[in-house]
Amino acid sequence: MPMPAAPGARLAGKVVLVAGAGASAAGWSIGKASCVTLARQGAAIIALDSSLAAAEDAAHEVEQAGGSALPVQADVADPDAMQAAVDAAMRRYGRIDALQANAGIGQVGGPEDISLPDWDRIQQVNVTSLLIALRLLAPLMRQQGGGSVVTVSSVAGIRYTGYPHLAYSVSKAAVIHFARMTAQQYAADGIRVNTVIPGLIDTPRVARNVARMFDADDLQAARAARDRQVPMGRMGTPWEVANAVAFLMSDEASYITGTELLVDGGLTGKYA
Repeated sequence: MPMPAAPGARLAGKVVLVAGAGASAAGWSIGKASCVTLARQGAAIIALDSSLAAAEDAAHEVEQAGGSALPVQADVADPDAMQAAVDAAMRRYGRIDALQANAGIGQVGGPEDISLPDWDRIQQVNVTSLLIALRLLAPLMRQQGGGSVVTVSSVAGIRYTGYPHLAYSVSKAAVIHFARMTAQQYAADGIRVNTVIPGLIDTPRVARNVARMFDADDLQAARAARDRQVPMGRMGTPWEVANAVAFLMSDEASYITGTELLVDGGLTGKYA
């Protein structure tokens, strides 16, 4: 789908690290759409992903949109890899003004299904990665006079979504509380920390997983079933999540910290 027009360069002169910048398959993920949206708002982008090809793809899209991007490969749960990524970003741009903590993994299953190694890995990628990133970036942002962190959670972190997704759901609940706690700690330093909570978003992951969840061989039928779950009658787009991220990073949100912005088409407030 085409990129929507940006309303203005609200992030002009900023450097943003997008962790989880790539897409798992062809198409637009939240991370990839965010890279382009933030660049269209004036930011230089550090496109970080565990896959170098995915990072390079996101960076290419930024450059095609007229922006500047540095692709970086790193496992967000690896402190040494993240240190190297931050060092490379600082060599290229000399500063990092904002972080979008978008990387996340999951596995369907309840307490009797998930293995302990899988549980641990999901928590490391989805939650421990935030600790690693903040330990690296908070001192830099403090020295620069402030910054913004936007974590990406999920409606699965605040409610049951109709199927067992325990490890992912628990990790996404932790993401929300991590942001709330660190927002308090860093408020006096001018570092704002907020969370975007997407609902059902139509991303490449849908093609890979959703049909299986709905026991549907027809991907369009599976998409239609997901659409019907949402009060607005459709899944959201990655661009709609990216726009929320851009707002929270911008000076327009300068008095907003320690809170959550739902981007869910009304799903969270739905009774049944």
